[in-house]
Amino acid sequence: MAKYGKGVVSVYDMPHEYERKTLDGSKTIEEGAREIPVVREADVIVVGGGPGGVASAVHAARSGAKTILIERYGHLGGMATGGLVNIIPNLANIYGEHCIGGFCQELIERLYARDGACFPPKEVWGKGNNEYVDKYLKANMRHFYVRKDKNDEDVVLYTAVVDPEIAKDELNTMVLEAGAELMLHTWVTSPIMEGNRVKGVVVETKAGRQAILGKVVIDCTGDGDIIRDLDIEKIDYMRPGSRIAQFGWVFWICGVDLDKYDEVNDADPEKMKEIFGKIMEEGGRPFFSRGLLDHQKGVVWLHRLIGSLQQTDPEEMTYLDVEGRKTAVKTWELMKKYMPGFENSFIMLSCPQLGTSGGLRIIGEYYLDENDLERTEPFEDTIAVFADNDRGDRSLVNPKAYVPYRALLPKGVEGLLVACRAFSSDHEFSEFFNLIPHCMCFGHAAGIAAALAVQQGIEVRDVKYEELREKLLESGAILP
Repeated sequence: MAKYGKGVVSVYDMPHEYERKTLDGSKTIEEGAREIPVVREADVIVVGGGPGGVASAVHAARSGAKTILIERYGHLGGMATGGLVNIIPNLANIYGEHCIGGFCQELIERLYARDGACFPPKEVWGKGNNEYVDKYLKANMRHFYVRKDKNDEDVVLYTAVVDPEIAKDELNTMVLEAGAELMLHTWVTSPIMEGNRVKGVVVETKAGRQAILGKVVIDCTGDGDIIRDLDIEKIDYMRPGSRIAQFGWVFWICGVDLDKYDEVNDADPEKMKEIFGKIMEEGGRPFFSRGLLDHQKGVVWLHRLIGSLQQTDPEEMTYLDVEGRKTAVKTWELMKKYMPGFENSFIMLSCPQLGTSGGLRIIGEYYLDENDLERTEPFEDTIAVFADNDRGDRSLVNPKAYVPYRALLPKGVEGLLVACRAFSSDHEFSEFFNLIPHCMCFGHAAGIAAALAVQQGIEVRDVKYEELREKLLESGAILP
């Protein structure tokens, strides 16, 4: 069972019960065979334009492969933009050692140049007794920015926050600059198979049902949409009440007078506790974090987590979206009524897509499990090194975790890579390492590997690690 360290949220919401109306599936209809027009052919098809998908498409295209990126929404970024989970955490470990570079670092730097990102300066990573510790604690951001070191002192982590709207534009720019083709408003429904080989995908759009053919497909859907119906080994176990067994329902309130809020809170903290309690009693959920971007003064973020073990069930998603929105508006109404500083506030933005945290995963050529959390040596095919910051004393002993290329390779199928939270891992490993920056690392490696396989006419599982490693390092990845 995953155990989080001090100061990190470790008690999450349990799954919810409600009346289900979906039939048992015993009644079926026949779908007749039909011809589907092929509208594109490519070397590499990337399915899903979230963090892993954009990294995959950019690096496949930069490596010389004809690449198409397919995304169901009208924007890229997935959870980092549409889900309003705009915090990119754990980029360096507790000791201040930078672990995640490559595509992730490039994106942060490009956004920073446009005033679309903020993060603590490098000289304070892993350090305590500074203004940044105080800043992030005051913002209710301990979970993402502050940890205890060996001396039980609060120290700062390298975590970045990005502006979702600027990020949407910058991600488009990166994909198109790389030479990849972008297909938005396109929903992939199934893989096209020839024996045990994935040859492309079937998509649905406003223009109808279409087919796209490719030599390598990369599943970056997060939910494992491509692998769902394949006859391969996979797992969907999630422990109820864990981090990955949660939906996120996020909204932002702006127009908040935080100076007034602080004045009352500093003068009479007990009164503020009573206000929070009253709002809770009346059905609100008023706990908030302060927006950290300099150009978003008076903005606060409310990030509710709602327990779920079925994060691809449309009935459950509908129920939770309706319930989440109802609670969000009620919370704002109560804060506006009772909480000092919120009198002239309004809801600025709510997440256009539910925040999903876990779900279907492959059992690949290597299956990462809880024992790998204690691993001290890299794999012979390591494609990513992650900062292990969330396991308390264990993170102080083992501050880094390693991921092999084989964890992106599903067994029993050719022409397919998985570069999202559906990577090969058990619940315990996924609990800590399926976040936005981790998926960017998976995508970075998968994009390069797919291009190498196409150019050399080999299977993705036969890509030589030495060549993959060299190209990862050339493009900024941080490897052992």
